[in-house]
Amino acid sequence: MRLPHITKPRRHLLTLASVAAIAPLSAQVSAETITVATVNNADMVVMQSLTSEFEKAHPDITLDWVVLEENVLRQRLTTDVATQGGQFDVMTIGTYEVPIWAKHGWLTKLDNLPDDYQVDDLIKPVRDGLSLTEGENQGLYALPFYGESSMLYYRKDLFEKAGIEMPEQPTWTQVNDWAAKLNSADEGVYGICLRGKPGWGENMAVLGTMVNSFGGRWFNEEWEPQLDSPAWSEAINFYVDMMGKYGPPGATSNGFNENLALFSSGKCGMWVDATSAAGKLYNPKESSVADKLGFAPAPIAKTEKGSHWLWSWALAIPESSKSKDAAQTFITWATSQEYVNLVGEREGWASIPPGTRVSTYENQSYKDAAPFAGFVMDAITSADPTDPTLEPVPYVGVQMVTIPEFQSIGTQVGQMIAAALAGQMSVEQALSSAQRSTERTMRQSGY
Repeated sequence: MRLPHITKPRRHLLTLASVAAIAPLSAQVSAETITVATVNNADMVVMQSLTSEFEKAHPDITLDWVVLEENVLRQRLTTDVATQGGQFDVMTIGTYEVPIWAKHGWLTKLDNLPDDYQVDDLIKPVRDGLSLTEGENQGLYALPFYGESSMLYYRKDLFEKAGIEMPEQPTWTQVNDWAAKLNSADEGVYGICLRGKPGWGENMAVLGTMVNSFGGRWFNEEWEPQLDSPAWSEAINFYVDMMGKYGPPGATSNGFNENLALFSSGKCGMWVDATSAAGKLYNPKESSVADKLGFAPAPIAKTEKGSHWLWSWALAIPESSKSKDAAQTFITWATSQEYVNLVGEREGWASIPPGTRVSTYENQSYKDAAPFAGFVMDAITSADPTDPTLEPVPYVGVQMVTIPEFQSIGTQVGQMIAAALAGQMSVEQALSSAQRSTERTMRQSGY
């Protein structure tokens, strides 16, 4: 921007009005930049696409995005927060990390949110999962961007063609039988798609709930690993056998996003995964099966306990951030009712970030666009992280164990099971190795 030409005799007469005209440029130049690290899931891609909306409403703040695949994001953020590296002002983390990191003093407590944010509108199990509920530092440490449980998606047209009727509560045995009938690899349709990509938040999210429903648990009440138990063996053998017969090739490369792409393009007869996928699958702009989609509760085996998970992707501010006020301005905007309405109007109501606010599920526009809304709300509110297994356990968490060691343990176990799925070792070998490595980790950690 060039200043207006001023002739030499009057150059000393720069007035306050002239300075005022230049002020907006100065403000723009001095805008505070905050770095936001997030996962490459569809809802976060929408959030990034609305950067201009946020910056227009908050011209003193500029957003710098770091968008990563889930496993890479977790590694980067864990390293940064543990070393107080200060690379990020906003971190996208979840129900696992928040209470652990908050206890370490790594996250900023969100105890001065504006009244119009309406904290009480946040769904209670989701809010509680992002809080410390005991001790002197009780409070909220992250704001939920979206919340989820898990469910079974299926192709109604394929079910009808095969003469299959979906019961109120499907079992894993039924799912296996249906997958056999639906599988038509020659036509590019696989009976079932499940996560195979290793990671505590990837394949082990689905497998954790499967093991729960088969009557298994990660640890007994003495914190002794149970990975070589009959329940684990039965569940993982079932998974490997079913996926080997009726799943897509190369399944060990498929996580949430890859399976979402497969199902939405018509290549899967069934898919058990996050309820957060429902909005994308029901959106005809993004899904070729939007008009053929059916849904049901996540399958069970011996018990319903722990058969569907509870998770929230949330936005938190690390203590190492030097721009906490600007970061809080952003996370309150991105998790507000205002943001939900913005996405509903821009992207369609079925595509809003789900599972965080009671008001979302009272919104008639959302209920009209999302036939799954009430079902998802019930799944989220009925998941019980404090009582997730048939036999008693010393830990909290449905598809995870909320102890610091679990990030390493869950990923190691996920890698071994992925090796079994790929045919590189037997399930018994994988679980035996997983048992030994977990025992070693727990012993070194003083359990």
